Amino acid sequence: MIWRLSNFRAGDVVEVRSKEEILSSLDQHGCVDGMPFMPEMLQYCGRRFHVGTVAHKSCDTVRKTWKNRRVPSTVHLEGVRCDGSAHGGCQAECNLFWKDVWLKPAGANGSTSYKKATGVTTERPPMCTEAKLTAHARTEPDGDAAGPRYSCQATMLYEATVPLPWWDLRQYVFDVITGNHSSVRVLSALLLASLRWLVRRTPYGYRVMKLLSDRMHQRLTGRPGPSVEGRIQKGASTPTGRLDLQPGEYVRIKSKTEIEQTLDETAKNRGMFFDWEMIPYCERVFKVRSRVSKIIDEPTGKMLHMKQPCIVLDGVVCTSQYNPSRLMCPRAITPYWRELWLERVEDHHLISGEPPTVKGHR
Repeated sequence: MIWRLSNFRAGDVVEVRSKEEILSSLDQHGCVDGMPFMPEMLQYCGRRFHVGTVAHKSCDTVRKTWKNRRVPSTVHLEGVRCDGSAHGGCQAECNLFWKDVWLKPAGANGSTSYKKATGVTTERPPMCTEAKLTAHARTEPDGDAAGPRYSCQATMLYEATVPLPWWDLRQYVFDVITGNHSSVRVLSALLLASLRWLVRRTPYGYRVMKLLSDRMHQRLTGRPGPSVEGRIQKGASTPTGRLDLQPGEYVRIKSKTEIEQTLDETAKNRGMFFDWEMIPYCERVFKVRSRVSKIIDEPTGKMLHMKQPCIVLDGVVCTSQYNPSRLMCPRAITPYWRELWLERVEDHHLISGEPPTVKGHR
């Protein structure tokens, strides 16, 4: 199957087309190639941005396979995330998908490697309007069903993509030629993923392979190979903790060993998964970006309300370094952190360089 790669490259300067141009590109459902243009994206029309990454692939969070899927002619723009304003105030802050047809080169004022112009015409009446975009975002259920159902890029991602086997080597070539990653980083990730695969598949000599894998991880990344082992026995409840953290405060993420003491055998704490991709951030200090109390459930479109808010940290995103089935995914999902996994730090110590003062939970 032909892989329709975006005409843009990471670092290019692009301009989001006008509302009229974008509406004329959409079908009656507000989509291009099954990917919806959402009302939250209209505020960016006419503005210029850098291409952050080329979204030639994305992990599947709808069917929960967490495997990469192929995305045609799409990019992520630097620093542009969904604010959830048209979707019940969802706080997930998803990285928005932008089809090539919704963008144009910035011109002489911006360096771009865009290969050819994308044909967009406003001569015919648009099949979709701004009112229809808003209507498509939310469906009121019949009868006494619990709350509305929402439709967005995240809930429709499976339909807007096609399967991508992890062993399709073209994706890793595209990781390099799109500018998403350097060849050194891609080769390093593939080597380490191969070693982890051998560790899992080696019935004899497991300890030797595990030692080799950990040493290679340490040499190439500065840390041992990833693994998460929950310490709480099956059937026992996992602990909770509160810090009442607020945006702008600084926190230290606890060590992996400390966090494992709060996880069950499935690496979850009260239903929230601690992912391998969160390990590289352990024992580091970050600023709190936001408190998250409600997000859209991607498989169902329902709004989920958390019993206790989770924390999003500034600059902390999934880098897809570890899981071979979604290796090098450019989606950059924001992980959610239990306050139990964090320690408050006085920010003046960060500025002065003194050892941080850590405050405990209550």
